Amino acid sequence: MCMVDLEKASGARPQAGQGEPVRRSDAEGCLVVAVRIPVRVVVLVLVVPVRMVWDALVVAGRFLRDTVLRPVGRALAWLGRAVFVWPLVGLWRYVVVPLAKGVGWLGHVLLVVPAVWLYRWVLTPVGHALAWFLTRVGAVLAAIGRGLYAGLAWLGRYLAVVPAVWLYRWVLTPVGHALAWCGRRVARGVGLVVTGVGFVLYWTLRVLLVLPALAVWRWVLAPVGRFLAVVGREVADALGHAWRVAGHLSRAVGRFLGTVLRWTVAEPARWVYRSVLTPVGHAVRDTVLRPLAEAGRGARRAARQALASARHSVRQARADVRRMLFGEPAERHPVDRREPSAAEARTLGSSTTALTKD
Repeated sequence: MCMVDLEKASGARPQAGQGEPVRRSDAEGCLVVAVRIPVRVVVLVLVVPVRMVWDALVVAGRFLRDTVLRPVGRALAWLGRAVFVWPLVGLWRYVVVPLAKGVGWLGHVLLVVPAVWLYRWVLTPVGHALAWFLTRVGAVLAAIGRGLYAGLAWLGRYLAVVPAVWLYRWVLTPVGHALAWCGRRVARGVGLVVTGVGFVLYWTLRVLLVLPALAVWRWVLAPVGRFLAVVGREVADALGHAWRVAGHLSRAVGRFLGTVLRWTVAEPARWVYRSVLTPVGHAVRDTVLRPLAEAGRGARRAARQALASARHSVRQARADVRRMLFGEPAERHPVDRREPSAAEARTLGSSTTALTKD
């Protein structure tokens, strides 16, 4: 009587167990369905403006990120590298590293090499001598200690261990057994008393606290919790459904606005660029810019040729003045750079010997 189906009549619903699963709305009560529809309507009315504002903020944020924040971030990154990273890298590479290498070499020469020499030629022989002496002294002391230990062990065994074993076996063990038997009896009596008191306290607390708390939980808190769980679940489902519906509406509004902007701004601007600005630009390029560029290149070539001619003339005039003042330069004879033969070497050696004797 309380089941409500908003999509089909009750006679058209498939029965459970006939190969088709039972929908969630078929297994829910009238309270759930009665709560669901008002909640979804209210949530949809409240969520649609929020979703549209959220989508507008997302679009604005992406535009701001792509057009302002990303170029500013790149500029700041380059500035940071130019101001901080590159000077620090140069300081590290050309100041700190060479200085550290110099200090390391100086420390090696002034500290490590003398320390190694002192360890190898002074401390090692002294240590070997001390080790030999201490080994011999240790052997003597070990022999003396072994003798003292043997004597003391014999005295301790017969003066302390044997009397203690006799006292433990014939005095302390019987006394301990008697005390243990008495303790077990006392513990059993105390355990019986504690068990009785605990039984009484258990049933007292169960009747006074546990059973009333269980009744409150079962008949009050559990139904209220189930109702609140149903309401919370329906509110969450309504929020999700409204958020998805608002997303579809926002997407449709965005596409409509995009279409309006395209046909009112982008398409006229593209038509003006394609049909007006591009032919005008081509005409200006062909009639003004290219002739000016050709004229500039021709003037640059003429200037380079004039400068080359002037430099050649200056070189010729400087060579003529040098020739008039100092005459023709002496001819340079090529130097023989080949290796002398054996006969030439002997002749050169004999001439050098004769000159030395004279």
